[in-house]
Amino acid sequence: MATDLARAIVSEAHRAGKPVFAHPSNAEGIEVAIQSGVDILAHTAPMSGDWTPAFVERLKAAHLALIPTLTLFDVEAKKAKVSAEENGMWIKQAVQELKTYSDAGGQVLFGTDVGYIDQSDTAEEFQLMSRAGMSFQQILASLTTNPATRFGYSSHSGRIAESMDADLVVLDGDPAKDVTAFSKVHQVIRGGKLTYPVR
Repeated sequence: MATDLARAIVSEAHRAGKPVFAHPSNAEGIEVAIQSGVDILAHTAPMSGDWTPAFVERLKAAHLALIPTLTLFDVEAKKAKVSAEENGMWIKQAVQELKTYSDAGGQVLFGTDVGYIDQSDTAEEFQLMSRAGMSFQQILASLTTNPATRFGYSSHSGRIAESMDADLVVLDGDPAKDVTAFSKVHQVIRGGKLTYPVR
């Protein structure tokens, strides 16, 4: 997309109070996102090459958040019927991009491409985020405080504290011991009411 067109789209979205997500596939796409004022990269971009510290600082200076969506590349590689070796290279590159961004203090938000992909189990995503060096606390922040801050809800959401929204997810395990526990949901409470499992 031409940068001028992207800037106009971003400007109109921001005028309406909406965040703008970009789905870059290469370095050129990321550059358009930076130049046009996009808010969130909806996935890493293995075809963009290694993310250098200087490049990551540019992303941070542009206040871009990153949704890794690492599982997407495993699904896409299998769909394209590439070799196991090439699949592994795609994943390794995506994981390295996340590691570079996370290690530099970039804001990471959890997300998947469920709907576009059929894989709804998030265990692999958490494993790959862990492989990128993210601690369970950092992964937890990507699910809670980071999105609350990014989308302007931090005054009432994202934490367990008095006067905050009573939105809780109870897990069937300890993510400090096994990050895939984040994918094992026991109960969901929204606004103080049990919504899952439905009784």
